[in-house]
Amino acid sequence: MTQIDHIVFDIGKVLIHYDPDLPFSRLIPDEAERRWFFDNVCTSDWNIEQDRGRTWREAEALLIAEHPTHEENIRNFRRHWHEMVPHAYDGSVAIMEGLIAQGRDVTMLTNFAADTFTEARGLFPFLEKPRGVTVSGEVGSSSPTNASIACMPKPSASSPPPRSSSTTARKTSKARRRPAGTRCYSPVPIGWRRI
Repeated sequence: MTQIDHIVFDIGKVLIHYDPDLPFSRLIPDEAERRWFFDNVCTSDWNIEQDRGRTWREAEALLIAEHPTHEENIRNFRRHWHEMVPHAYDGSVAIMEGLIAQGRDVTMLTNFAADTFTEARGLFPFLEKPRGVTVSGEVGSSSPTNASIACMPKPSASSPPPRSSSTTARKTSKARRRPAGTRCYSPVPIGWRRI
């Protein structure tokens, strides 16, 4: 059986719940209008660019120029971001903390803008417990990619190069190449499921 020396946890939807509908169901009560806003204004593609390092000031200015009548809700996306991450997944957090308590080498990998991850650390103190974290907004590469894996915090010089295990909430596309030695898992209520 292959020994796993390094365990990597994704954060969004593995350790922390994320749902932009939470504040926007209040800000745009009409469901059809809200869906239009997410499909045409604050889209997933737009948000991913902040995860890759684009500043919120630049992101907001771009959309406001294209959709000036939606300026308030464009700004509301960042303004109410903390409401989009209302709670942790206690079961996943317990697994991570248990592995750390066993002395396992645990780090994290996440698609967050640099400033929202700083905010998340204040909201969820357990994010300080792993040895380190690779934040896409800080390294300019969304996870999981070869580039972002390469930016993971390195163990001490006395430690051997680790073989990695990555936990992720979404199945990794078969078309996306995984770095050699990386193993992906997804925590589910009945235990661990290899993906």
